[in-house]
Amino acid sequence: MKNDTKSFLNEVKGQIKSKEAQEFVSTELDYHLKESKKMWIERGLTESLAEERAVKQMGNPIRIGQQLNKLHRPKVDWLMITLLIITMGLSFLPIFIEGFTYDSSITIKKLIIVVLGIVTVVGTMLIDYRKLESFGWLFYSIGSLILISIYSFSNTMIFGRPLIELEVLTIESLMAIPFFFLAWASFFNNKKIKIWHFAILLFVSILLFYFVTNLTSVYIYLFMIFSMIWWSKFNKKKIVYMHLVLALTTLMTSILLLPNIKQYQITRLLAFLNPKKYDNYTIIQLKNLFENAGWFGQSSETAFLQGAFTDFAFVSLTYYYGWLFASAIVIILFLFAVRIVLLITKIKDSYSKLLLIGVVAIYLVQLVTNIGMTFGWIPLMSMSLPFISYGLMPTLLNAFLIGIALSVYRRKNLVFIHNKKPESTLNE
Repeated sequence: MKNDTKSFLNEVKGQIKSKEAQEFVSTELDYHLKESKKMWIERGLTESLAEERAVKQMGNPIRIGQQLNKLHRPKVDWLMITLLIITMGLSFLPIFIEGFTYDSSITIKKLIIVVLGIVTVVGTMLIDYRKLESFGWLFYSIGSLILISIYSFSNTMIFGRPLIELEVLTIESLMAIPFFFLAWASFFNNKKIKIWHFAILLFVSILLFYFVTNLTSVYIYLFMIFSMIWWSKFNKKKIVYMHLVLALTTLMTSILLLPNIKQYQITRLLAFLNPKKYDNYTIIQLKNLFENAGWFGQSSETAFLQGAFTDFAFVSLTYYYGWLFASAIVIILFLFAVRIVLLITKIKDSYSKLLLIGVVAIYLVQLVTNIGMTFGWIPLMSMSLPFISYGLMPTLLNAFLIGIALSVYRRKNLVFIHNKKPESTLNE
């Protein structure tokens, strides 16, 4: 009678096109068949008769397969895809603004960056994110090795930050964040993780980030960890302890490596705290450009701003196209986060939620910080405006984040809960 169950499952899977869905449905139906078989055995039937009755009770395998094929068909969040296409298109505008530094080679490089970003989104979306959970230690190791390599073999310094400059790629500390993100999602989904384990892993990673003196990456990294801990499934006591460890570790490493902080970084902080005493040309220029922008911009005027299509792309777009256009860009960029938050509310799987929370944290800290520093609410730092600012690594980072969100959305009906038992969808 074992063949009855096997043939039933094969007939059902034969109606389902997605291989991922086939695996999920097979596991789900097998679970229900075993539960039904157990019930019939308890009612006095033999094992073979109980299995036969359980299979018969499920119904027509072809009809069930057709229904489940519709239900578990891979999904694409077309709204997020549309937002991505619009944003990628808008990202070309800063490099064409009259009066700012322009080079035809920049346009070509920007086109390559956009193409690579789209490839990253699609490639990440197609990856089954659920299979990444078991590689937490590998991802942590890769992230650490990237930072160690930058510190040991850097051949270029940009704004005091070491980089590995290759012919086709610049390796910087931002590249390590996606690997640490995947690592912590795996670690935080394991309730058995000890506080001292967390403290050691945190201390080592923060120390490595400080060694490459990239405070922007540290800032993003710490906010990501803080958010993932806050929304994790740990009990309240453990969450409080972890946040204390996070604060103390950050403070300790900051004190240890304070001599490595660059003078320009100290000057930026002092100018933010006391703008009257420490005149900062960039801050004054940003303020003037915002004040003169108007609702419809100054397309007939020209102005020079260093970083016009990188860190200060939002300022240049506001000045040239006006506040109405700038407001539309901000709304579009925030819609990414809103869309992902709405997805979080529909997801029950803890690992999926941790990934999405990490995605929102990393994305929002960039968006809010970039806009905040241009208004003078946050000290100036090297922070890109997601997808809009020119730069390969920031674009690939955010493309990877959106890809993870799309991967979760694609498989939102293909997750297991309650100790790996499948969530029933037969009655949906």
